[in-house]
Amino acid sequence: MPKIYVTDWSDREHVIEGRVGMTVMENIRQAGIEDLAAICGGCCSCATCHVYVEESWFEKLAPREDDELDLVSDTSVYEEDASRLSCQIPFTDALDGLKVTIAPED
Repeated sequence: MPKIYVTDWSDREHVIEGRVGMTVMENIRQAGIEDLAAICGGCCSCATCHVYVEESWFEKLAPREDDELDLVSDTSVYEEDASRLSCQIPFTDALDGLKVTIAPED
């Protein structure tokens, strides 16, 4: 099964079994990592599933849509070049080994 490496707010890395067909956010929540609030449940209407994607993986993802860009820039003081909403990243076999860090809470 493909893996996702998730670093939490305590700088602890979790290795989770990623389920293809789910989003990265759904995989993180299903693994029980509580730092990712994901309040809207994946509707792209908040930024509480904000993560930083490791640079080597960022270009392998589909480009960010305008809604995602707007949400992160309008609601997070922690926006970085590698910022993504994990609810907007479909997890596939091609993302085996994906590394993300949960962004600080606003």
